[in-house]
Amino acid sequence: MRQFDLAPLYRSTVGFDRLFSALDQFVSADAVPSYPPYNIERTGENAYRITVAVAGFTEADLAIEVKENALTLKGERKADPGQRGEFLHQGIAARGFERRFQLADYVQVTGAALENGLLHIDLVREIPEAKKPRQIQIATGRPAQAIEGEVRAAA
Repeated sequence: MRQFDLAPLYRSTVGFDRLFSALDQFVSADAVPSYPPYNIERTGENAYRITVAVAGFTEADLAIEVKENALTLKGERKADPGQRGEFLHQGIAARGFERRFQLADYVQVTGAALENGLLHIDLVREIPEAKKPRQIQIATGRPAQAIEGEVRAAA
């Protein structure tokens, strides 16, 4: 696989370090864990759902944490003291895991539910009103300074 050196981009840009770090992670995808399997789906215009297959884990075995723009899912299965017998074959993975998802700006976790061995994490993008696009009225026949004064008076 090719190795890309992004160091020249770090030197000539300001404020794009998160983008380049994401590119570095994407290029080194060999290190990305594949357990547990998951789906990411869009359930609405600004709504998403992450579904993670966590067969054999209970709610007590799982932890979900959101810090800054990172969603971290941890699973650690506790030993069952009442287990009878021994496994001749154990095909259901029960090893601990930690899976991270990078969230876009303004994406919030709204809830999580565990059903039938699947953990559903619901997310929604809530863009603040100040960040949403707005239409600017074009006035004719009035100087721009008068319009600017009206805007300041309204605020």
